[in-house]
Amino acid sequence: MNKRASRTPARLHALRLAFPPVVTLVLVVLTEWIARGSLTVDTLTQYIFPHAEAYLLAWALLFLIWLMVDWLTRFAPLATLIAAILGCAPAAVDFYTLQLRGEPFLPWDLAQVSEAAGVASAAGIHIQTSMVVSIVIILLLLVASFFLYRGRKKLNWKPRVLGFAASAAAVCGLLFGVFLQPAVAQAIGILPDAWMQDRYYRYYGVTTSFLTNLTNLEISKPDDYSEDAVNEILDDTAAAGNYQTAPLYPASYGAVTPAGETEQSPTIIYVMDESYWDVSELEQYGFAFDTDVSANLHRLQETSASGRAYSPSFGGGTCDVEFEALTGYSVSYLPNGSKPYQQHVTRPMFSLPNYLKTQGYQTAAVHCFWAKYWSRDTAYPNLGLDTFLSLEKMTHVNKVRRHYWTSGLVTDDSMADQIIQQYESMKASSDAPVFLHAVTMQNHTNYNKDNYPDDQRVKVLNAPSGISRSTLGALEDFATGIRDADAMLGRLTDYFSQVDEPVILVFWGDHYNPIDSNYDVFTKSGYASDSSADPRLHQTTLLMWSNYSQQPVDLGTIAAYDISPVMMNIYGLKQPLYFQYLNRQLQVAYRTNTRGTVMNRDGTTTQEPTALQQQWSANHWLLQYDLMFGKGYALSRMGMEGLEAAPTGK
Repeated sequence: MNKRASRTPARLHALRLAFPPVVTLVLVVLTEWIARGSLTVDTLTQYIFPHAEAYLLAWALLFLIWLMVDWLTRFAPLATLIAAILGCAPAAVDFYTLQLRGEPFLPWDLAQVSEAAGVASAAGIHIQTSMVVSIVIILLLLVASFFLYRGRKKLNWKPRVLGFAASAAAVCGLLFGVFLQPAVAQAIGILPDAWMQDRYYRYYGVTTSFLTNLTNLEISKPDDYSEDAVNEILDDTAAAGNYQTAPLYPASYGAVTPAGETEQSPTIIYVMDESYWDVSELEQYGFAFDTDVSANLHRLQETSASGRAYSPSFGGGTCDVEFEALTGYSVSYLPNGSKPYQQHVTRPMFSLPNYLKTQGYQTAAVHCFWAKYWSRDTAYPNLGLDTFLSLEKMTHVNKVRRHYWTSGLVTDDSMADQIIQQYESMKASSDAPVFLHAVTMQNHTNYNKDNYPDDQRVKVLNAPSGISRSTLGALEDFATGIRDADAMLGRLTDYFSQVDEPVILVFWGDHYNPIDSNYDVFTKSGYASDSSADPRLHQTTLLMWSNYSQQPVDLGTIAAYDISPVMMNIYGLKQPLYFQYLNRQLQVAYRTNTRGTVMNRDGTTTQEPTALQQQWSANHWLLQYDLMFGKGYALSRMGMEGLEAAPTGK
């Protein structure tokens, strides 16, 4: 009896010692299961096992936190609960964030947690099986820890304080010595991903990826930043404009119209269409659709400037593209994964809308989603958009795609109504020329054939072999959105062709998406590779149309940050010096330098820029730093030294 009694405490002691590392390892597994939605053999072999060091770090952190709480409270269930919350709650947020915008949960998202929760509710996102099972497992672990540690010997305060201090010190050492030290993290195999945060999270897991992203918040000033350096670049830019050179686009209205005769105050309409690219291009790769999904686009290309916009994003990051187009700033110079609207557009700064306001324009934005998402409600006024019509203020709009978004998404046709109504309201209230920026939502990921009834959905008639029925259904969903976007484009150009004033309309897509969460549409047809870094998957459709110019112009591919400079160039509008610099860069150095990929002037791409290209890029960042974060020396050169706080969005 005594011998058996002596064995029981030893066995119980061993169980108590084994419980913290085992339970926190289980929590790491649950964390990844929740974040990914499923854990398959492929997930383990392709992502987790090859990057085991990242998951061991996550396990070590949760283990040390468990010990820290246990030493402090001597209540094991509480330690288990806190470790579970710290691991699984961010994972659940990550899952929903990926579903909503195609990007994972990033540190700067903490600034809009309540807004994201509202959006998730509106999107109809529900609790997943992995979450339900995880909750059950955590409850069982809580019960197990209660009974396992019941009756544990009490300790006085000295060993408890020492144990807590030691484990807390270990937590701090792990955080500040590994997670927040990029050199250390890279040394153990956690490599930054300049292209895709969702891929980064797939490789290294939620916990490690989230914490290592905290190092991406710092902005480094260019080494040679000074007023003299800024003025030297601008002096060279101004001098270049004083002597005759070959036009950037010789066939454009601005190039063929005599100086002084170009329209200088046209209405300017920007329409950035969600996930738009001309899907009819797939018909050259073995696909066939039952309708011409881009009939209006193809018609307008014959009498407009058209080409491609090189997007910094894939699968998400709409605000990055929007920010580039409105400002001429490149997100490639900002911390990897950061979101400019949330972190950097925190005060009035140079942008196209703010510049146009100095030229007498009235400005507005229309977006058929929640105003606070991506912090547009605070960013837009700082960019000079004085009026903001968002989803909360829209009435009599139609919605579709309720299979995935249970509350539906506003149609592009309704967006055409909103754009026209906003334009008419602005013209009725003031004689000032109009700048109106619009962002759509109808074709937002995710794609599923059940988002449209059969009699409304575009059908795929032929497709390359090897593509699943699910993926073909997703492609039909996507193509239906492209057809409706094309119809919106036709409606807008028909309307503005009839107004009694000059109008410019710029229409482009923000980014490509995976279709059915894979790349089969691209890879099995030969359209593109399965890499999100493939330059082919960053060149969306771009059209610049006006009701007073019929010259077709081949824009080629330009960076999203060149959309505004090129628009002003081809229509002969007065350009700020910063935009003149970007147009010279486009003419002399490269078509785009985005996320590590340089597109040369001949359309080829490289990751190894020449010395000339590096210098132009360095000068671009110096000017951008000055205008975004520095002293604003360039503002006085552009007649904007009096840039004042914009009014709060209405």
